[in-house]
Amino acid sequence: MEANEPAGRSARKHQAIMEAATAVFMAKGYAGTSMDDIARLAAVSKQTVYKHFADKEKLFAEIVLATTDRIEAMIDLVSGIPADADLLEENLLRLARQFLTTLTQPQVLQLRRLIIANADTFPDLGAAWYEQGFERVLATLADTFQCLADQGLLRIDDALLAANHFSGLLLWIPVNKAMFHGSPQHTQLELDHYADAGVRAFLAAYR
Repeated sequence: MEANEPAGRSARKHQAIMEAATAVFMAKGYAGTSMDDIARLAAVSKQTVYKHFADKEKLFAEIVLATTDRIEAMIDLVSGIPADADLLEENLLRLARQFLTTLTQPQVLQLRRLIIANADTFPDLGAAWYEQGFERVLATLADTFQCLADQGLLRIDDALLAANHFSGLLLWIPVNKAMFHGSPQHTQLELDHYADAGVRAFLAAYR
């Protein structure tokens, strides 16, 4: 905190720097971003940026790991599917559509590209983001599928592999297209189609 600066004002500056850094890193990439760019967008001095963050690397790490907080909503989404045989397909379809829509939002895809682009430079950061984020979602989804299997609704030998199959069936096409084109290429109608077809394929293998 700057000398004699109230804690609330310092916290607001910290948040403004974080938001500005996220926007600039997304737009320019890690190498193309300067602390001057971030200070300008945050409407603070570069000295203030350095008082909150020792260097660009630490600022980048903090904005990347801060996004894993948002994964709690995904954890809640996949943590429970009612054990109702008659409504299994309907419930999985609802889950698939929400899952797909959430993970193909432009900012989520931009962040994914940013982390992948810098994985060689910051391998520990990329691994931490994956482990604290998507890996936790997969583990929770695996637990949910195992519960359904225990109640006789699914036939599963490896619940984590089944969770990977489920997410892969949904995400493979839209995420790969976005990664190579640099921006989302899908419509909501296409996402719904991928969700429907993915659930049918999953149930053909695991019901």
